[in-house]
Amino acid sequence: MIVASDNHERASETQPPSWQRQLSYAIRDPKVLCQRLGLDETWLKGAQTGHKLFEVRVPDAYLNRIAYSAPHDPLLRQVLPLGDETLAPAGYVTDPLEEVDHRPARGLIHKYAGRVLLIASPTCAVNCRYCFRRHFPYSENSPSRAQWQEALDYLRGDVSIHEAILSGGDPLAASDRQLAWLVNELEHIPHLKRLRIHTRLPVVIPDRVDSALLEWLGNTRLQKVMVLHINHANEIDQAVVDACARLKAAGVTLLNQSVLLRGVNDEVNTLAALSERLFEAGVLPYYLHVLDPVQGAAHFDVPDDEARALVSKLREHLPGFLMPRLVREIPGEASKTPL
Repeated sequence: MIVASDNHERASETQPPSWQRQLSYAIRDPKVLCQRLGLDETWLKGAQTGHKLFEVRVPDAYLNRIAYSAPHDPLLRQVLPLGDETLAPAGYVTDPLEEVDHRPARGLIHKYAGRVLLIASPTCAVNCRYCFRRHFPYSENSPSRAQWQEALDYLRGDVSIHEAILSGGDPLAASDRQLAWLVNELEHIPHLKRLRIHTRLPVVIPDRVDSALLEWLGNTRLQKVMVLHINHANEIDQAVVDACARLKAAGVTLLNQSVLLRGVNDEVNTLAALSERLFEAGVLPYYLHVLDPVQGAAHFDVPDDEARALVSKLREHLPGFLMPRLVREIPGEASKTPL
C-alpha cells in the first residue's frame, strides 16, 4: 500500500496542471458543441461552416455557464460559429488594426509611444468569434527563447519604453516556466516600469490562477496590471471571483475591457449589470470597444451612433468610476480614439 501511494504521488507530480488538462480537453468540434448544449440541428450547418474559417474552442469551465438549449444565450453567441461568418461586407478585412505594419521584431508589436506588445502565446483558451486577430499570422510571431532576444534587444535599446504588454493569443496559455523566464528578462531592463497582461484565461478557466502563476507574478519588481476580457455579467461565476481575489492578493491591478457586440451586450441594463458585477469581483471597467472590422465578424457590429446613445444612457445608471470608456482603435492614430 505504501509503495502504491508513493507511485501515485510521483505520477501526480508529472501530470500537467489542472488548467492545462482543461485546455487540452476543450471542445473543438462544432457538432459536439451543439450536442452538449442541446441545440437544434438547424444550427449545426452554420456552426460547421464557421468552424472551417476559425475553429471552435470552448473549455468546459466556460461551457458550464451557458444556458442549455438556448441558442441566443449571450455567452454562446460569443463562441458558436455561424454561417454569417462567410459574409464579407466592404471594410471588413483580415488585419483591421494593420498590426503587420508595426512589427520591428518577431513577436513584438510597437504602435504606441511608451509601450510595446509581446505575443507571448499564439493560442487561446477560447476562440471568440469576433476576435480581431482571428487571421493573425501567429506562425510568424511565435518566437523561441533564442528568437526572443531580438525583441528583448529592441526593448533594451529604446529607453522611452516603460511598459511591456503580454498578449497573444492569450499570454496565459503559455507555461509558467516560459512566462517566468520572459518576465525575468523584462525585469532586467531598467527603464521598464510596468507589466501589463491582456488575458481571458482567468475567466474562461479560473483554475489558471494557480500557485505557479502567482509565484512569478507576485515576485516581479514591475508594477502589475491585468486586463481581463469580459463582455457579460454571466461570465463571472464564483470561480472567477475567487481567481480575481487571488490575483489582487498578489498585488495585481485588475481592469476589464469589453467589446460591444450585437446580441451579447448591446443593451443598457446588460452593460450596467456587467459593470456592477465586475466591481463586486474587484475589477474596474476600463474600455468598451466598438467592434474592430475583422473579416467574419460583421454580424456583431453595433453602429457608432447607437453605441454612443447606449453609453449616454448608461451614465444614468452608473457612478463615474464604473463607466467604461467607449473607444475605437484606428490604425495610425497615437492612441485609442474616444467616441
